[in-house]
Amino acid sequence: MKYRGLALVLLLCIAAIMAAGCTGISQSSRANLATDTAPLPAVAEKSGGSYSGDSWSGSVVTAAPTMSGTGTTQAASDQKIIRTASVTIEVSDVTAAADALKSLAAGKGGYLTSTSIQKTGTNRYYGTVVLRIPAAAFDDTLAGIKGIGTVKSVSAQSSDVTEEYTDLAAQKTSYQNQLAQYNAIMKKAEKVEDVITVQKQIDRVQIELDRLEGRLKYLNNRIDLSTITVRLQEPEPVGGESGHSFVAAINEGISGFLGMIDALIILIFTIIPLLVIGGAAYGIYRWRKGKKPAAPVSAEPKKE
Repeated sequence: MKYRGLALVLLLCIAAIMAAGCTGISQSSRANLATDTAPLPAVAEKSGGSYSGDSWSGSVVTAAPTMSGTGTTQAASDQKIIRTASVTIEVSDVTAAADALKSLAAGKGGYLTSTSIQKTGTNRYYGTVVLRIPAAAFDDTLAGIKGIGTVKSVSAQSSDVTEEYTDLAAQKTSYQNQLAQYNAIMKKAEKVEDVITVQKQIDRVQIELDRLEGRLKYLNNRIDLSTITVRLQEPEPVGGESGHSFVAAINEGISGFLGMIDALIILIFTIIPLLVIGGAAYGIYRWRKGKKPAAPVSAEPKKE
């Protein structure tokens, strides 16, 4: 009896402890549930979510996939690299070199985005050609460009956009999930105020989704097609930048002659007022001198 009473006491203690634990868990669950749920419109109750003002909370809000640890997505495992290059080459014929670059780009599956060729006053051509080449053919195309002429300078850059790309892709998935669930809620909406509230959320999510898709499209284009800018220039002529030209010498002589005539004209028109003033002064002087009476001539006595 003594041991039986002791066992009964122990059983009662264990039951009390378990009941307290279950009560705590139940209260905690109810507290969490009370936090996660609020008075819902009829449409929200049917869909397992809740409204707070104009914002929706509940199963619609989907967390973006994590970027670290075991949650790393497949997109993060693939590097996203944007490659660009700038090359300056010297060629004997800029126009022919531009055509050669166009053929080279087409042969690699790319194309020319722009071509600009200009001519200096000394009949020396220079130009700029921009190529878009598939990323896989970047190195081969760069080697082909170097073979067109004499390389003066070359620079290549690689920009890793993997982190940005993966983050954008995760956000896109999240917004797509939200949009699908908002559309499902919209189908069940009965009240006008519910329809308006859900439509606001659909518009907001759609705007963000469009923005993300636009940025991803831009990055995909830059990743898939590398950009190479080629600056073409012709060599300097023998004797310097301008070289020797008889026509240029004749033109300089004519220019010097005309300059001398201009100087003479300027000199003449500068002196004419002085000549007029000097002539007038001289005329007045002569006139005044002519009006003065002649001095009398005294008669000298004759000598015997």
